[in-house]
Amino acid sequence: MERKEPVTRLCAGNISEERDVMNKVAFITGASRGIGREAAIAFARAGFDVAISARTLEEGESHAHALTHADGRPLAGSLASTAGAIREMGREAFAVRMDLLDEQSVRAAAAAVLARFGRVDVLVNNAIYQGSDLNLPFMSLGIDTLQRVFQGYVMAPVVLTQCLLPAMLAQGGGTVINVSSGAGESDPPVAAGKGGWGYAYGAGKAAVSRLSGVLAAEFGDQGILAYTINPGVVTTEALRATIGEKGVLAMRKGVAPPEVPAAVLCWLATSPEAPAFQRRTIQAQPFALEQGIVPDWRATIPASV
Repeated sequence: MERKEPVTRLCAGNISEERDVMNKVAFITGASRGIGREAAIAFARAGFDVAISARTLEEGESHAHALTHADGRPLAGSLASTAGAIREMGREAFAVRMDLLDEQSVRAAAAAVLARFGRVDVLVNNAIYQGSDLNLPFMSLGIDTLQRVFQGYVMAPVVLTQCLLPAMLAQGGGTVINVSSGAGESDPPVAAGKGGWGYAYGAGKAAVSRLSGVLAAEFGDQGILAYTINPGVVTTEALRATIGEKGVLAMRKGVAPPEVPAAVLCWLATSPEAPAFQRRTIQAQPFALEQGIVPDWRATIPASV
């Protein structure tokens, strides 16, 4: 499914009354493609310098437990490509390889970003483990898969946030946005293997959904803002590689291009109205329309989907 026209008014809304974001830094994980890439571009457009992380630095790299096309080809996308798009916006881009399944890699990425910029104003925990075993049926689910899910969905965002939070507190505040999913809060529409998600993915996203509320409760009085966002069904290559065309049933609840949740992420980090939307899961697609963050994209979606 391809959209006919791009969503152009990214991260609009209150940027006209923008707070001073010059020299502010956003760190977007999982930014080689999909929502992460579009979020990095949206933040650059809004005036942020942007640190980006993923495993794929250059186009065509392959990695263990990575999603691929049916013929084994790696999915398109790289940090190099995203960094180029950021620089086209006139902002600084810093790409760092980070493997969610390697705690030291996560710690090293945080240290490298702080060494480069001296601060992080916005952290978007978007990256996830996306191995082909993520949505296995329950009786096929192995302990090794659950261990990878725990490392990628629980440990990695917690460790990264813990590494960056002291700098945010020292500078007087910061924003943490955790990208969740409806899979973490609801049952699959159909069984795994027939277009639904498996236990591992749902459990991982359920864990991510709980992080923001804890941060808001513990650090809200020290200038930390924290949000949880559910992008909804988003038309990325990763989605097709994960559930394929059998996932059309799930798409009936709403589908959007990655620019839509990316614009919401940026709005949450820049709008003076955003703090009122903490301590809940923000449903990105209806929220984007309700708040006037982007134009209505739905007319550009083919009716056959």
